Amino acid sequence: MIGRRGRAAAGAAPVRVPAGSTAAEARGVRVRRAGRTVLDGVDLALAAGEVLALVGPNGAGKSTLLGALAADVPPGEGSVRLAGVPAGTLSARQLAVRRAVLPQSSAPAFPFTVAEVVRMGRAPWAGTSHEDEDETAVAEAMAATEVTAFAGRPFSALSGGERARVALARVLAQRTGVLLLDEPTAALDLRHQEAALAVCRERAAAGDAVAVVLHDLGQAAAYADRIALLTDGRLTALGRPDRVLDGEVLTGVYGCPVEVLPHPRTGAPLVLPERGRPTSGGSGESGGRRGSRAG
Repeated sequence: MIGRRGRAAAGAAPVRVPAGSTAAEARGVRVRRAGRTVLDGVDLALAAGEVLALVGPNGAGKSTLLGALAADVPPGEGSVRLAGVPAGTLSARQLAVRRAVLPQSSAPAFPFTVAEVVRMGRAPWAGTSHEDEDETAVAEAMAATEVTAFAGRPFSALSGGERARVALARVLAQRTGVLLLDEPTAALDLRHQEAALAVCRERAAAGDAVAVVLHDLGQAAAYADRIALLTDGRLTALGRPDRVLDGEVLTGVYGCPVEVLPHPRTGAPLVLPERGRPTSGGSGESGGRRGSRAG
C-alpha cells in the first residue's frame, strides 16, 4: 500500500522551467465583468529568471491580468498556460505548487500568529518530502521580509505595513517557480519597499519568474527586466523599461503631463509629473493607442 506521503508526493512535485523559458503565458485573454471588458485580447508571456512589472492607470486591468496568469480569474476567451500546461486542467494543489500569489489584501479571518500565517505558505507541500523544508523555508522568508522579531505576535495586532510584509513572507515560503505579486509595496515605507523589490530581483536571479503589479514607475524602471503597460484592458507597450517609459506615451496613457529623465548615476528612467501643467482629464483609448509601442 502507498502511504499518505507517497500519494501526496505524486501530485506535489516542484515545477520549474529553465531560465529564459516561458513559465506562465496568456494568449488572447479576454475577461468581462458586470458588462465591462476588463481585459481585451491580451497576449503576455512571463519568463523564468525575469521580473516583469505590470503598470498602468487605475482600472487598466493589471490585477485582472495577474489573476488570469494565476488561474484565479478564468478568461471568457483565450487561454492561460503554466509551464506549458493549460491552467484550467490543473487542480488547486497542482496550481499551488506551480505559482504563489500575493493578492492586494489577504487578512486571515482568525487570530493566527505571524509565524502561523507564514507557515500557511507551506500547505501545498504537506505530506510530501518537501515538508522537510518547512522550518527552513519559513525562517528564510521571515528573515527576508524582516518579520522574525514579531513571529509570535497576533497578525491582527500588526500595522498595515507589517501585515503586508508577513503576507509577502507567506508567498516566499511557498517556494514555487512563479511569483505573482499584486502591489506588494503599497503599504510599505521606503526602506521596506526597496527590500521587497530586492527580494523579487533575488528570486529572479535564482531562476524564478516574477510578475509584480506596481504603481511607482520609478520602481518598475529600477527593478524590472521588462514592463507591460496596460490601458483600458489592452497591452499598450511591452519591453525594456527604457523603451516603454516614454514621456509622450505615459502622458497619453495617464492623462497627466509626464517627463522621463535618466538617473544621473545609473541611467535608469526617472518618471516625473510635469507639475504646473494642466491634465487632460484621465487616460482614454485614443491616448493608449497613440502611444502604442513594443520593444
